[in-house]
Formats: sequence, structure tokens, C-alpha cells
Amino acid sequence: MVLFRLIALAVCVGISALAQASAQTFPDHPIRIIVPQPPGGGFDTVARVIADPLSAILGQPVIVENKAGAGTLVGTDYAAKAAPDGYTLLLGGTSNMALNLGLYPKLSYDPVKDFAPVGLVVSWPFMLLTRKDLPYKTVKDVVDAARARPDSITFASAGIGSGQHVATAVFAYLAGIKLTHVPYSGAQAAYGDLLGGRVDLFSDNAQTAMPQVKGDTVRPIAVTTATRYSVMPDLPTIKESGLADEDMETWFGLFAPANTPAPILEKLAAAVEKARANPATIEIFRNTGGTLNKNSIAEARDFSRNEAARWSKLLREANIHAE
Repeated sequence: MVLFRLIALAVCVGISALAQASAQTFPDHPIRIIVPQPPGGGFDTVARVIADPLSAILGQPVIVENKAGAGTLVGTDYAAKAAPDGYTLLLGGTSNMALNLGLYPKLSYDPVKDFAPVGLVVSWPFMLLTRKDLPYKTVKDVVDAARARPDSITFASAGIGSGQHVATAVFAYLAGIKLTHVPYSGAQAAYGDLLGGRVDLFSDNAQTAMPQVKGDTVRPIAVTTATRYSVMPDLPTIKESGLADEDMETWFGLFAPANTPAPILEKLAAAVEKARANPATIEIFRNTGGTLNKNSIAEARDFSRNEAARWSKLLREANIHAE
């Protein structure tokens, strides 16, 4: 028994020593950020903005690699199974790290158990939009019309299970109304039909909604967060209407596979903190109305776990699913 304990202690000491040695030389070759969606979307944009300053800080190329498929499932699962050595990171967000747990009865990965948060980067609210030729100017207008004519009002999304889908579906559930979902293959296609008069509503990430709002092609009704959007302080929240207690934002951060050595996680977290503070990073995100999220590893871990628990519970209660 004593010999077994001595052997176990020696193994632990050896593993710790290897981790320390690995951290001292980390990184000595390029790092990949896996983006679980195609180029051009919110995930991809955040990854590419943060990759440049990270590369300068870490002294190695930081390469953005898009692995799209099945929503965000293919790329996220790939990152979960990568070697826990700090050289493969995931661009995680509300959809793949919180919503999927409630949207899919069986996931090939566990967003809590299979990943170690490195740090959150930026967040935006969703914005409830409508066509300019419709009479809806407030949340109450939409709710009253939906109650008068159940299922007659349509809403677009960038696909079943997407953040855009969930944002509007949760609003409808909390407001006790019935809307008809019309899924598209992405936000661009959804806007095409919204502007073309073929769908009525669309909840989109404020990052990509703002060009449409500034171009006066759509009418913003409200934001989904609990507090107002700093870029448009006169735009109310859905919660303020008193008709739906919605609080949803789209957030993004970097995650490493579980069991990545703590010294490597700490080095990566310090680099992310510096990258967030980079003036160019701040300018890019603030110009699109993003809120930079300053946090420690522990704070990022607690936040992402709470988000996963909160959304999985709400989505199951609302019977919102992706299959």
C-alpha cells in the first residue's frame, strides 16, 4: 500500500514537472483557433480580430481554421477531441457552449466537461427587427398582433437552432404568443426575404444588424438584453415592455480542450487579456457596438457554466429544439 502511494506520488510529480516544462516552452509552433461556422459570420469575425494581436503577443502564428457543419456541432466536437496541449483552441459562443445543450437531446460533446475556458472576448445583444412597411413599432404591437392572429406573423432565422432562432422563439414563449418560424441558410438569406417583404420579423446579432439599421432598411423594435444597448440608448429592451422577461446576448470566447495544463491555460489567458486591451481590437469591436468582456479563467468558467445551465433549462421548458 505504501509502495503504491509512493508510485502514485511519483507519477503526479512527474506529470506536474512535464506540464511546467511544456508551459515554459509554450508556444513553440503555430496555434489554431477552430471556428465552427463558415467564413464571414460572427464567429469567424471575432476569431480573426483576436488572432492578430494574439499572434504578436505569443510570438507564433495564430491560424483561424473554419470547420463548419451541422450548425456548430462539427467544429466544436473536433476541438473537444483535440490534444489538450494549448495548440488547438475553440472559438466558443452562446450557441455552441450554452444553447446546444438544450437544443439537442444528445450532443457528441459536453460544453462544460470537455472544455476549459481561456477567456471571454466580446458580446452583443440581439436586436428584434421588422419590415418598415409593417405597422409594428413596439414589442406591444407585435404581441397584440400575434395574439389577435396566432401563427400569422413569421420570423426568420439563420437556421434551426441558431441564436437568431432561439432569440425570437424564446421571446414568443415568454410572451405567450405563437409565431411561425422560417429558417434560412444564414443571415444574408434571411435579410433578403425580410427586405423583400416575405417574412415579418428577424432577431439578429447587433453586430450584423447595425448596418441594416443605419441604412434605414429595417425597423429596430427592441434589444434582447436586460439593459439597453449603449450604441442605441433610445431603443428599449424587450423586458421593459413587461410582456416578456427576456435576457439574451451573443457572447464569444476562447476555449481549450479539457485537461490542458493549468500553466498553459494561464499563459493563454494572459495573452487574451492583452489582446482584448489592444487599441486596434477595442476600436474594431466598439465600432460594431460590442462590449469587451474582461474576466479571469475562473470568471469565464463560472459564466459559461451558468449560461449552459440557464439556457438548457429554459429551452427544454419552452420545447425549443433543433431536431
